[in-house]
Amino acid sequence: MEKLGLRLRIFLFFSLLGLGGVALVLGALWFGHGRVADSSVADGFILAAIVATFGLLALTIGVWLLFDENVAKPIEALSAQLRAKAHAGSGAEVDTSAARYLGDLAPAASAVSNALSQTALSTAERIAAETERLAGEKARLTALLTEIPVAMVLVSAKDQIVLYDGQAAEVLSQQGVARLNAALTDYFDAKDLTSAKARMHKSGKEVSFIARGHDGQQSYDARMKPMEGGGYMLIIDAAHLDIAPEAARPLVYDFDLLNQQVGETLEDTPLRHLTYAVFDTETTGLLPHKDEIVQIGAVRIVNGRIVPGERIDQLVDPGRPIPAASTKVHHVTDAMVAGQPDIAEAGRLFHKFARGSVIVAHNAPFDMAFLHRHKARIGVDWDHPILDTVLLSAVLFGASQIHTLDALCDRLDVTIPPELRHTALGDAVATAEVLVKMLPMLEGRGLTTFGAVLTETRRHGRLLEDLN
Repeated sequence: MEKLGLRLRIFLFFSLLGLGGVALVLGALWFGHGRVADSSVADGFILAAIVATFGLLALTIGVWLLFDENVAKPIEALSAQLRAKAHAGSGAEVDTSAARYLGDLAPAASAVSNALSQTALSTAERIAAETERLAGEKARLTALLTEIPVAMVLVSAKDQIVLYDGQAAEVLSQQGVARLNAALTDYFDAKDLTSAKARMHKSGKEVSFIARGHDGQQSYDARMKPMEGGGYMLIIDAAHLDIAPEAARPLVYDFDLLNQQVGETLEDTPLRHLTYAVFDTETTGLLPHKDEIVQIGAVRIVNGRIVPGERIDQLVDPGRPIPAASTKVHHVTDAMVAGQPDIAEAGRLFHKFARGSVIVAHNAPFDMAFLHRHKARIGVDWDHPILDTVLLSAVLFGASQIHTLDALCDRLDVTIPPELRHTALGDAVATAEVLVKMLPMLEGRGLTTFGAVLTETRRHGRLLEDLN
């Protein structure tokens, strides 16, 4: 069978339907004719029609199952693998064994895939060399800025953070979690910023002011300097802050945020221009209505890239003993969570981290159920838009495939270090890397906006119901 051409195999499917249908009708007529002696001719034909109808239905279902298993599913799988190669840069080999009945299609797809990989490899080598050069320049710039006793934040015309240095990261962290593309008003008093901006725009020059922290407990000597294009630089005197140069965080930036275009509504916003907070939890058990969180891990994605340094790796005191069976999975012990924040404090930390972002998780209803249950205790509303990588996997690879995090990582050539598997941060990082590779694949399917992706994922909602 494997030596037959694809067109011939499809012809055989239809031949089976045609010849099988004729055989069934003739057999049904013979069966009905045999009953004429015991009943009327009309009854015989009615019986023959009934037998033929059910026989044709059974034949059609049988041929469909064969076609689905040997043609439709392999084509769907092959398409997903090629899309992963083309858009996500997956290095996995194209599996031609499942498509062995598709004639020359699988070998041809494999040849195209290999050629694409060779081209991508040579391009990646050139990019790697240039990236290494830029990384060296960035390291020198970071070292230079570390010696200057000021904290610098570059802000877009829409008051979103585009760049912050190591000292600024320390200042921002006193008011929450330092985040690219976050509103500056998340950290400093809005009235102080508005007044300083008005003075700066009026004079066209740098202005000095006191920037009070959003919590009302901190204040900083600051300057606001206009930049070409409508943005501005916020400079904070960090000399009085206890910041050790060797502990300074690296320079974090994304200049594309200066000119980022967003849709009028969230649904109209391009996928790449959304900010994502990807998280995972480890818990005392699998029952969200009574078990508790023991660890939260999260990372952020801005402009389709994981932001280095912007992460949460927080142990949580569940207020009860952790079952030994659960510790065996995630390795979090009672001794580790002793003295750690409870879910109220840890939940507020993650809520600040996810502000203005789309929350993403693998099997999100499970993790979000724990947070929703404690929302009154945390004192927040979890009204963020949600994306689930289980459903995204179903959209891209077909509902019939396996959609575990391990299976996704295998398909998209993402490696989870064994020591980080089943840790909240390790699984969050893996989910984020998977999402980064999925975004161009979704765009390749024509799903370029958040609304389009939501509409498509809702078709697979049953997957999560079964999973939970």
